[in-house]
Amino acid sequence: QVQLVESGGGLVQPGGSLRLSCAASGSIFSIVAMGWYRRAPGKQRELVATITNSGSTNYADSVKGRFTISRDNAKNTVYLQMNSLKPKDTAVYYCKADIVTNTRLGDFWGQGTQVTVSS
Repeated sequence: QVQLVESGGGLVQPGGSLRLSCAASGSIFSIVAMGWYRRAPGKQRELVATITNSGSTNYADSVKGRFTISRDNAKNTVYLQMNSLKPKDTAVYYCKADIVTNTRLGDFWGQGTQVTVSS
């Protein structure tokens, strides 16, 4: 059993910052990659940023230069620092991890955390 628990969402004014965290726990042998996705109202879920276990990162064009993804391998935790937030960043943000357990390699998702950017 693997669990991903997100935290750090909330309401922030345009131009503000938030930091999301996602901690993985359970029967984890290794974590290949972790990432953040989001779903805005009325839209499909989209990739925000990903990071591999070696530290390679990938960002959606819409967040490049504003968001930074990082991870603490010792804590099985991934972070998303979000700066210069815009109303269009409003969405439910989901953590995803590609995890090797004692039985398989699988995708695991968190429950989501709401980020609202509004004045």
